[in-house]
Amino acid sequence: MSDVPWLAADEQVAWRSYLRGSARLNAQIGNDLFEVHRFTLNKYEVLVRLSESEGWTMRMSDLADELVHSRSRLTRTVASLEEEGLVVREACSGDGRGRNCRMTARGFDLLKKLAPDHVESVRRHLLDKIGRDDLLTLGRIMSKLLDED
Repeated sequence: MSDVPWLAADEQVAWRSYLRGSARLNAQIGNDLFEVHRFTLNKYEVLVRLSESEGWTMRMSDLADELVHSRSRLTRTVASLEEEGLVVREACSGDGRGRNCRMTARGFDLLKKLAPDHVESVRRHLLDKIGRDDLLTLGRIMSKLLDED
Protein backbone atom coordinates (compact mmCIF):
# COMPACT_ATOMS: atom_id res chain seq x y z
CA MET A 1 0.00 0.00 0.00
CA SER A 2 2.96 2.36 0.45
CA ASP A 3 3.35 2.74 -3.33
CA VAL A 4 -0.17 4.16 -3.70
CA PRO A 5 0.03 7.85 -4.70
CA TRP A 6 -2.29 9.09 -1.94
CA LEU A 7 -3.81 12.52 -2.25
CA ALA A 8 -2.02 15.30 -0.40
CA ALA A 9 -4.07 17.05 2.27
CA ASP A 10 -4.94 19.99 0.00
CA GLU A 11 -5.81 17.61 -2.85
CA GLN A 12 -8.12 15.68 -0.52
CA VAL A 13 -9.83 18.90 0.55
CA ALA A 14 -10.28 19.91 -3.11
CA TRP A 15 -11.61 16.46 -4.06
CA ARG A 16 -14.14 16.40 -1.23
CA SER A 17 -15.21 19.98 -1.97
CA TYR A 18 -15.84 18.95 -5.57
CA LEU A 19 -17.94 15.94 -4.46
CA ARG A 20 -19.98 17.91 -1.94
CA GLY A 21 -20.33 20.98 -4.15
CA SER A 22 -21.50 19.08 -7.21
CA ALA A 23 -23.94 17.00 -5.15
CA ARG A 24 -25.32 20.11 -3.43
CA LEU A 25 -25.60 22.03 -6.72
CA ASN A 26 -27.51 19.20 -8.42
CA ALA A 27 -29.78 18.86 -5.39
CA GLN A 28 -30.51 22.60 -5.23
CA ILE A 29 -31.27 22.90 -8.94
CA GLY A 30 -33.31 19.71 -8.90
CA ASN A 31 -35.25 20.83 -5.83
CA ASP A 32 -36.02 24.21 -7.39
CA LEU A 33 -37.40 22.58 -10.52
CA PHE A 34 -39.45 20.08 -8.54
CA GLU A 35 -40.84 22.61 -6.07
CA VAL A 36 -42.13 24.91 -8.81
CA HIS A 37 -43.10 22.43 -11.52
CA ARG A 38 -43.20 18.98 -9.87
CA PHE A 39 -40.75 17.83 -12.54
CA THR A 40 -37.42 16.10 -11.97
CA LEU A 41 -34.06 17.30 -13.22
CA ASN A 42 -33.47 13.91 -14.89
CA LYS A 43 -36.64 14.24 -16.95
CA TYR A 44 -35.84 17.87 -17.74
CA GLU A 45 -32.40 16.91 -19.06
CA VAL A 46 -33.95 14.30 -21.36
CA LEU A 47 -36.23 16.95 -22.85
CA VAL A 48 -33.33 19.39 -23.23
CA ARG A 49 -31.20 16.86 -25.12
CA LEU A 50 -34.10 15.96 -27.38
CA SER A 51 -34.86 19.64 -28.06
CA GLU A 52 -31.30 20.07 -29.31
CA SER A 53 -31.49 17.05 -31.63
CA GLU A 54 -32.68 16.96 -35.21
CA GLY A 55 -36.38 16.18 -35.28
CA TRP A 56 -36.36 16.23 -31.46
CA THR A 57 -35.23 12.59 -31.73
CA MET A 58 -32.31 10.58 -30.37
CA ARG A 59 -31.47 6.91 -30.29
CA MET A 60 -32.02 5.67 -26.75
CA SER A 61 -28.45 4.38 -26.39
CA ASP A 62 -27.03 7.74 -27.54
CA LEU A 63 -29.33 9.58 -25.15
CA ALA A 64 -28.16 7.40 -22.27
CA ASP A 65 -24.52 8.06 -23.18
CA GLU A 66 -25.13 11.81 -23.47
CA LEU A 67 -26.78 11.93 -20.05
CA VAL A 68 -24.30 9.49 -18.48
CA HIS A 69 -27.21 7.28 -17.40
CA SER A 70 -27.46 3.53 -17.42
CA ARG A 71 -29.73 2.11 -20.09
CA SER A 72 -32.18 0.90 -17.44
CA ARG A 73 -32.28 4.27 -15.66
CA LEU A 74 -32.98 6.06 -18.94
CA THR A 75 -35.66 3.51 -19.85
CA ARG A 76 -37.48 4.23 -16.57
CA THR A 77 -37.20 7.99 -17.06
CA VAL A 78 -38.41 7.82 -20.67
CA ALA A 79 -41.28 5.52 -19.67
CA SER A 80 -42.44 8.16 -17.19
CA LEU A 81 -42.16 10.91 -19.82
CA GLU A 82 -44.05 8.70 -22.27
CA GLU A 83 -46.90 8.18 -19.79
CA GLU A 84 -47.20 11.97 -19.56
CA GLY A 85 -47.35 12.29 -23.35
CA LEU A 86 -44.09 14.23 -23.47
CA VAL A 87 -42.11 11.72 -25.57
CA VAL A 88 -42.71 8.64 -27.68
CA ARG A 89 -40.46 5.68 -28.34
CA GLU A 90 -40.19 4.45 -31.89
CA ALA A 91 -38.25 1.81 -33.79
CA CYS A 92 -35.07 3.09 -35.44
CA SER A 93 -35.38 3.11 -39.20
CA GLY A 94 -33.04 0.56 -40.72
CA ASP A 95 -32.35 -1.09 -37.35
CA GLY A 96 -35.15 -3.15 -35.88
CA ARG A 97 -33.34 -3.60 -32.56
CA GLY A 98 -32.68 0.07 -31.83
CA ARG A 99 -35.21 2.46 -30.32
CA ASN A 100 -35.52 6.20 -30.75
CA CYS A 101 -36.97 8.65 -28.27
CA ARG A 102 -38.81 11.59 -29.81
CA MET A 103 -40.14 14.58 -27.92
CA THR A 104 -43.73 15.50 -28.67
CA ALA A 105 -45.08 19.01 -29.18
CA ARG A 106 -46.54 18.73 -25.68
CA GLY A 107 -43.06 17.94 -24.36
CA PHE A 108 -41.59 20.95 -26.14
CA ASP A 109 -44.33 23.22 -24.80
CA LEU A 110 -43.57 22.04 -21.27
CA LEU A 111 -39.84 22.52 -21.79
CA LYS A 112 -40.45 26.14 -22.80
CA LYS A 113 -42.28 26.65 -19.47
CA LEU A 114 -39.58 24.93 -17.41
CA ALA A 115 -36.48 26.46 -19.02
CA PRO A 116 -36.69 30.02 -17.62
CA ASP A 117 -36.99 28.77 -14.03
CA HIS A 118 -34.20 26.25 -14.59
CA VAL A 119 -31.86 28.92 -15.99
CA GLU A 120 -32.68 31.23 -13.09
CA SER A 121 -31.81 28.42 -10.67
CA VAL A 122 -28.50 27.70 -12.42
CA ARG A 123 -27.64 31.40 -12.30
CA ARG A 124 -28.59 31.75 -8.61
CA HIS A 125 -26.86 28.60 -7.35
CA LEU A 126 -23.79 28.59 -9.60
CA LEU A 127 -23.09 31.54 -11.87
CA ASP A 128 -23.90 34.26 -9.33
CA LYS A 129 -21.63 32.54 -6.80
CA ILE A 130 -18.58 31.74 -8.91
CA GLY A 131 -18.81 34.28 -11.74
CA ARG A 132 -18.65 33.90 -15.50
CA ASP A 133 -14.87 33.45 -15.76
CA ASP A 134 -14.80 30.64 -13.20
CA LEU A 135 -17.82 29.02 -14.85
CA LEU A 136 -16.03 28.97 -18.19
CA THR A 137 -12.91 27.59 -16.50
CA LEU A 138 -15.00 24.92 -14.80
CA GLY A 139 -16.53 24.01 -18.15
CA ARG A 140 -13.07 23.60 -19.70
CA ILE A 141 -11.94 21.46 -16.78
CA MET A 142 -15.00 19.21 -16.93
CA SER A 143 -14.63 18.88 -20.72
CA LYS A 144 -11.23 17.27 -20.12
CA LEU A 145 -12.99 14.51 -18.19
CA LEU A 146 -15.38 13.95 -21.10
CA ASP A 147 -12.50 13.63 -23.55
CA GLU A 148 -11.47 10.36 -21.88
CA ASP A 149 -14.40 8.47 -23.41
